[in-house]
This record gives sequence, structure tokens and C-alpha cells, in this order.
Amino acid sequence: MDKFDRQILALLRSDARTSVSQIAREVNLSRSAVSERIRHLEESGVIRGYHAQVAVPGEGGVRAYLELFYQNARCQDYVERMREYPEIRHCSGISGETDMLVLVEAPSMARLSEVRAAIEAFPHMQRVKTHVVVQDWPL
Repeated sequence: MDKFDRQILALLRSDARTSVSQIAREVNLSRSAVSERIRHLEESGVIRGYHAQVAVPGEGGVRAYLELFYQNARCQDYVERMREYPEIRHCSGISGETDMLVLVEAPSMARLSEVRAAIEAFPHMQRVKTHVVVQDWPL
């Protein structure tokens, strides 16, 4: 991956609907070169999809990372349970004291609290630590 690929990815991260023509102008490449690079990024798995960020009218929404601490279980034991909640966007098994890191995008704090409570009730769950996202900086 070179500087052009990184520039293309940054533009698509900020707006996945940016046209190939607009990207080509901004990175100073031809449309065909940009199209080929995007196709290669998709085929190699760097770009895994394009998603709509949907807001519930009248509600701001909230994003949070949940640190999960559990005993006598494996990450995979919880992943299937996590799929029941559309607000859960990503689960990562990580090294260190924390067993799993979970990204939640909920339409409200109340719904975040409900999802968190449900996770706390999972078997063998010892503790759930919540980190609410206050600000993001797109790269």
C-alpha cells in the first residue's frame, strides 16, 4: 500500500459515497487508476464493505467501547451472543488484562445501558467497563 492507496482510503473513510472522479481529482490520478486501486483494495480485503451510518431522528446516538472481563470462557463463546444485538458493531479478543473489546453504537444512552446490562448478565461475566466516545478524529 502506497501513499495513493492511503489517500484513497482516507477519502472513502470520510465519505464512502465520494465519486471516483472526485477521488481522482484529489489524489491527482486518472479515474481508471483510482478505480483499479479501489478494486484491488476490495479484493485484497483492505476495504471490506461500505456502510451507512444511520441516525435515529431526534436522537444523537452514542458510541462506546466496552471492556469485558470474564472467567472460564473463550471469546468465541460470546461472539454468537453479541450478534443478537445490532448495536454491537465489532468484537475484538485482545491481549492483556481485558478479555474482549466491544464497539457499541446505540441510538441513545438508554439503549447503550440496556445492551451493557445484557452483556453483564452473560454467564461467567465478571465485569464490564464502559468508555463512551466523546470525540473522533478521522484519519
